[in-house]
Formats: sequence, C-alpha cells, structure tokens
Amino acid sequence: MISLAGYEKVILPDIPNLNQIAVYEKHGGYEGLKKAVSLSQDDVINEVKKSGLRGRGGAGFPTGLKWSFMPKGDKVRYLACNGDEGEPGTFKDRQIFEFNPHLFIEGTLIACYAMGIKTAYVYIRGEYVKWINILQASLDEAYAKGYVGQNILGKGFNTDIVIHRGAGAYICGEESSLMNSLEGKRPYPRIKPPFPAQVGLWGQPTTINNIETLANAAVILRKGADWYSKIGAEKHPGPVLYGISGHVNKPGVYEGPTGMSLKELIYDVAGGIKNGKKLKAVIPGGSSTPILTPESVEKATMDADGLRAVGTSMGTAGIIVMDEDTDLVEALHILSKFYHHESCGQCTPCREGTGWLEKIVGKFAAGTATQQDYDLLLKICANMEGRTVCALADAAAWPVRNTITRFKEEFEARMIENKNKAGWDYSMKAVSGV
Repeated sequence: MISLAGYEKVILPDIPNLNQIAVYEKHGGYEGLKKAVSLSQDDVINEVKKSGLRGRGGAGFPTGLKWSFMPKGDKVRYLACNGDEGEPGTFKDRQIFEFNPHLFIEGTLIACYAMGIKTAYVYIRGEYVKWINILQASLDEAYAKGYVGQNILGKGFNTDIVIHRGAGAYICGEESSLMNSLEGKRPYPRIKPPFPAQVGLWGQPTTINNIETLANAAVILRKGADWYSKIGAEKHPGPVLYGISGHVNKPGVYEGPTGMSLKELIYDVAGGIKNGKKLKAVIPGGSSTPILTPESVEKATMDADGLRAVGTSMGTAGIIVMDEDTDLVEALHILSKFYHHESCGQCTPCREGTGWLEKIVGKFAAGTATQQDYDLLLKICANMEGRTVCALADAAAWPVRNTITRFKEEFEARMIENKNKAGWDYSMKAVSGV
C-alpha cells in the first residue's frame, strides 16, 4: 500500500522562506538546470521520458513524449505555462507560486533548454493577484542571478520568461484557448489538427505544460529519473499535490506520492469528515471528474489506473469531499450554473447544452422535475459528449451524467410525482415553476 510513511516532500518541502533565491540555492536549487545544460537536448527529454512523469494539469499525458513532439530547426518556438487553474476544487498551483516559485522557474528553464525555446509565457488567472506578485518577485531574482535571460550559466542558452495575467475565463485553461488569449484574441478553442507543437502561438510550434508538471521536471533533473520513477504508482509515478476541500477537518494542499488510497487521504491526511458525519460522495480530481460513492472511495487509489477502475479520473487531484447532509441535487445545480456561465459559446452542443443542463437540474432543485426530465438530462449529455472543439462540454456533461445515475434515488425523490406520493405539500407556484 502506497502511503505517506517515509515520504520526503520535494515540491512543497517544509523549508522557511524557500521563495527566496538564496534559500532555494542553499537547498539544491538550480542544480537541476545546471545538470540539464551539461546534457544534450535529447538527453534531457529522454530523462523526463524515463521518469514516467505525466502531466499534472488534468489530461495526464506523458510529459517527455509531449516535449519530443517539438520540431527542431530554425523556427521560433514557445512554451506556454498553464497557471489558469479555474477548475472548481483545484488550488495547487498557487501553493507552488507562494512557497516554491523557483522550482517552477527552474523547471520552465529546463523545458525551454530541452526544446530549444527562447520565450516562455506564464498564463495565470487574473484573480491570483497575490501569487502573480510573488512569482514576479522571484522571477526578478532569477534574472538578477543570471538564471534567466541571456547566456544562462555561460552556456549560450537564452530564454526569457514573461508573466501574463488572464481575465478570469475558465475556458482559458484549455490550451488552445490560452494561446488565443495570449495573442489578444477572443479565447475560442482551436480545431485540431494542427496541434500546438506544429502551429501554436503566432503560428509557431508551441508546447503547453501545467505549473506542477514543470515543477516536477526540475525535481527529475536534480534527483534523476530512476529515483523519481520509484515514487508512487508504477505507471503513474512521482509526487503529486492533493488539494483536499469540502467537509473535512483539515482542508488544504498535501504533497504525497501518486497511488495513495483515497480513503487514507480523506481520513488520515485531512483528518476525516467534520463533526463525525458520514461520507456521502467524493469528487476526486476537480469538478469535471465523475463523482464517487462511498463504496467506490473504499477501493480507489489516486493514480490513473486506480481511478479508472472505479469509473473516474485523476484530473487535477482536487478532492472535494461531501458529507451525509450534502444536497447533491443543489450541488449539481451549482456546478451546472458554472459550466453554463463559462461556456465560450463557440460550439452549439456546448452553448445550448450547458444552458439546458442548468435549467433541467434546476427543476430537480425546485422539486418540479419529472421522469421525462431525468431521461432528457441523459439524452442531452449524450448529445454533448465528444461533439465539440474542446472538452468543456464533456466537463459539463460528466458531473450530470454520473451524479444522476450514481445517486439516482436523490433525484427520483425530487421528482414531483414521487414527492406527491410522499404527501409533500406543493403550491401551484412551485409546480408551475413561476
């Protein structure tokens, strides 16, 4: 069983003032970059491949393989660092910005060296004013010490890092929307192909990585791929930041190895359910990942294979815990409102579908739904999934489909015919939906 026992934190170690460059250097900071620039670009990419690092932004794509897609030659190439972090239940990247920003900066530089990139853009959600300022101060320190800029470490390696503040749109967490936003355009997702590695920012080859992913890259070059690959789950290795929120006694961001028991994270790491309540449901990886029943939580481990086995996914490892008193109908209604509001409107199934999901789930919340509404929700989900340019429609449909099927009795109890059978009082105002 994979647990925290004997685990040494490397992404968010308990070192005071680690955001200061002198403290960071004292504890091995920028040693990974020094090692990287002594190797060939291909050797750095192969080291990341060997480590087994998978993206920490949600999709879980192998990072080294992604870096290898970057074409060589004289073309201008870009790196976009995705710090938009707009997924409800996700709040890990800001911990890196606040407590270990140089680890992310070092990982960004390693990625730029490996792919021959001279400019990296860090896209951070606009609400993160505090963390933008902290990162900018750390970046200024790195420039002053010669880690960023021209002729880095005397190796003829040149890279600039630019922080870009977003305007708060959830859709900008999608990689091609992020690129359009960086270019000053409306952030509509792009049709693929072409993929960003061929045609990205300003028509040039571009790689997009999550903040935590790049922080892990710095650890890999410092400690070695062999060391890294032995942490956590064999097919999904390395440290991960678990963001645990909801009805737990100790919510927060906890670093641990992949493959940990979800039950252990809730009851041992996060201190269990508040006020001694029973567990009702868990969303394991941010709001778009399928919800789990208590029975599934008992079996779930926090890695790609372990979560797939119980019908969900790792996502951003943003664990949302709900106790026995949670109104799942109302919770789903709130989520449906969010996805309707955040749809960019480019694709009809998403633009119209998210609105209908909100409206019909709202009928369940109001107690005016029927069996026909339940069936219609499933039909709308089927007509949204896999039919749009980006995955926002899927992200909106999955919570609805999985919540109404895995907790069907709660939604059936809110159907008007069932409530009337139970003798519950309904006014004509409620029935008519006025």
